[in-house]
Amino acid sequence: MSGLLYHTSVYAVKKEILVNTRKKTQFMTMTALLTAIAILIPIVMPFKIVIPPASYTLGSHIAIFIAMFLSPLMAVFVILASSFGFLMAGYPMVIVFRAFSHISFGALGALYLQKFPDTLDKPKSSWVFNFVLAVVHALAEVLACVLFYATSGTNVENMFYVLFVLVGFGTIIHSMVDYTLALAVYKVLRKRR
Repeated sequence: MSGLLYHTSVYAVKKEILVNTRKKTQFMTMTALLTAIAILIPIVMPFKIVIPPASYTLGSHIAIFIAMFLSPLMAVFVILASSFGFLMAGYPMVIVFRAFSHISFGALGALYLQKFPDTLDKPKSSWVFNFVLAVVHALAEVLACVLFYATSGTNVENMFYVLFVLVGFGTIIHSMVDYTLALAVYKVLRKRR
């Protein structure tokens, strides 16, 4: 009898190790794929509007949102990669700073979803989450621009329209569109698992 218990417990431990290894491999693979996408989008995306400090690159937040839906650590890593992608693509530094500011909404959103994972499955909750996230996103980007220009000696007072309309309001719209696209992709991927 004790031999059977020993073999059963060894089998359970081996199975748990295999499951954990598989989960870690899936996590690393998904992080690598989203990282590659986050780097490539600013470099190769043909549709982009750049009016520094504002820029609108179609789909630039999709990899970030999908990572955010999966894990806080993954979200932070993909955001850092996205910032690097904007730097490699030759965008002005203020836009690279804006990309780096995504850490605020990405980390907060991922932590919120970790605590309330059913948010994405409820249309009303998801829409409210999307809007609040977009506002946090916009505030972080405006703050990044203000800090960048204040430290570079630019007169920020004359930039109200650029900062609050182009960057602020524009980011809210852009963020909400990319969130909606990312959620649609995420739901399809989740069904395929």
